[in-house]
Amino acid sequence: MSMEINKPAPLAELTAEFERYEVALVTNDVDTLTALFWDSAETIRYGGGENLYGAAEIAAFRQGRGSGDLDRDLARTLVTTFGEDFGTASTLFRRRSTGKTGRQMQTWVKLDGHWRIVAAHVSILDFPFPETEPSA
Repeated sequence: MSMEINKPAPLAELTAEFERYEVALVTNDVDTLTALFWDSAETIRYGGGENLYGAAEIAAFRQGRGSGDLDRDLARTLVTTFGEDFGTASTLFRRRSTGKTGRQMQTWVKLDGHWRIVAAHVSILDFPFPETEPSA
């Protein structure tokens, strides 16, 4: 079976949803963040200091999270689609107020015509934020 990688239409859709997620994250738009995760007990999010199993735990975390230290810069963002309905989004980030560097990975699936995050991982690490993009 052959699957087209980064077919233009699904790649554009998923990139737009990733950008929508980023805006919602830095503005603490809890409703949008919750809507972008698959509403299922099988959804998982490993965070910087928490392990969340199921959409209900993820939503509760979002509701209780503070709104400080949300502004961030991104680097080395990579969105990849596999066929029409599956993709990943990965990025490095640096919190503007603290300078902490982290990484974020999301697995997205198109369900009922909408892209949803089915698994996510966020971790803060002790390494410098890349100041430039690597050359191809």
